[in-house]
Amino acid sequence: MDGIALAIDQHRDWFWVDAVFNLGGLFLTTRKNQKMETHFPVCMFVFSVLFLLQVGCAPEVTTLDTPAPPINQSEIDLDRYSSREIGKEFTNVPWIAHVRAFDLNQDGLMDAIGCEAKYNEVIWLQQNEKGQFTEILLAADMQAPVHAEVYDLDEDGDYDILVSCMNIVFPNNNKIGALIALENDGYQNFTKRILLEDVERVTDARAHDMDGDGDLDLIVGQFGYDQGEVRWMKNVGSWQFESQSLLHLSGLINVCVNDFNHDGYPDIAAQFSQHWEEIHLFENDGKGNFTDRIIWGSTNHDFASSGMTTADLNQDGRPDLVFANGDGFGPTLKPGPRPWHGIQWLKNEGNGKFSYKRIGDLAGAYSPIVRDIDQDGDPDILSVSAFNDWGNPESDSLVLFRNDGAQSFTKVTLAYEPIQLLSIDFADFDGDGVGEIISGCFPSFPPFERIGRFAIWKERGHQ
Repeated sequence: MDGIALAIDQHRDWFWVDAVFNLGGLFLTTRKNQKMETHFPVCMFVFSVLFLLQVGCAPEVTTLDTPAPPINQSEIDLDRYSSREIGKEFTNVPWIAHVRAFDLNQDGLMDAIGCEAKYNEVIWLQQNEKGQFTEILLAADMQAPVHAEVYDLDEDGDYDILVSCMNIVFPNNNKIGALIALENDGYQNFTKRILLEDVERVTDARAHDMDGDGDLDLIVGQFGYDQGEVRWMKNVGSWQFESQSLLHLSGLINVCVNDFNHDGYPDIAAQFSQHWEEIHLFENDGKGNFTDRIIWGSTNHDFASSGMTTADLNQDGRPDLVFANGDGFGPTLKPGPRPWHGIQWLKNEGNGKFSYKRIGDLAGAYSPIVRDIDQDGDPDILSVSAFNDWGNPESDSLVLFRNDGAQSFTKVTLAYEPIQLLSIDFADFDGDGVGEIISGCFPSFPPFERIGRFAIWKERGHQ
């Protein structure tokens, strides 16, 4: 999530409808108090009214500071980037849940790590020479990997991979999630180490020294279904960890680690979807003790949270949060865009306080990335659309929100296809000082056309 946030699983539980005619009756299935209940038949008229009320409502956002959304200026620049597929050719529909740019073998050429959730694979896109990539299978039977981050977890001088696994991507309430480390022997041969298993489905994990003892601890986000969890795992040495639960709550998408309250200790931000639609801040006392509070929330149960990252968007020295809402599964019978989908900014005002600003609209928004894309000295935002009106050939697929330097953003459409992109990253792959985009495609529902798998997007004029 940040990669996954995961498409098919984040249908909105609050009002998920399975309407069936039965001798003129209608059974309405809802979700209440995290228990599935089947209610008595109701007439079509009542159902229609409720349905129209639900899908016709715009989101109501509750924050500390909620200014009116800005006018969303839009531009189209389809000639800015050219893309090319990398990796193996595909014949079946792929599920690339996450991509992360990283020079895994430290040879000076940028590589990428990919999670293939359908075929349970973690993939290394190794750049052998400038612009030439070889796809290498790092690990199979990986229990639906949906997020991968790279760290030297055992502090032996090479890079290991921390992989979050859902096991089953479609809705499932069983404790089948896992957190797996791929331990590097120094020659890019990897051994699996299961760090956590038989827990609610894991969607994100980060490594950071949370208690100041000099080694890397783990922060784990578990989406689950009816149950989920935020936990931190204290490193006690030799690949052993002691777990502590910070919060039991379902629908966790991403966790971010940064010193958000500027007290010198790393804190945790966690984004929750489903009917919660909240962002929590866990403030750290420096010893691994955390205080939880909600710093943002929406009253729209179909807000559709879909990914979050931390970055200093206004360059004031305080880490902010940039997050997307764009999940396409919800109360309607067909997955697709919602008019309130888009990109938001939680501006860090200091002392753990945040204010909300709407950046702009993007149907099906996923995987926000904050970088200085246009090289003008201020951070911009890249995002993709995983859910859109793909029957319309001019529906956005890849979008740039360009910063004017004063945190006013113009939406620039960069591509209409491939469609159903779920994850992107940005790095200088060819070493020319100009960054490129890498994307991963996750077609979760038809149409299964105009799709890809992995692609590199190069800015024209810098070929």
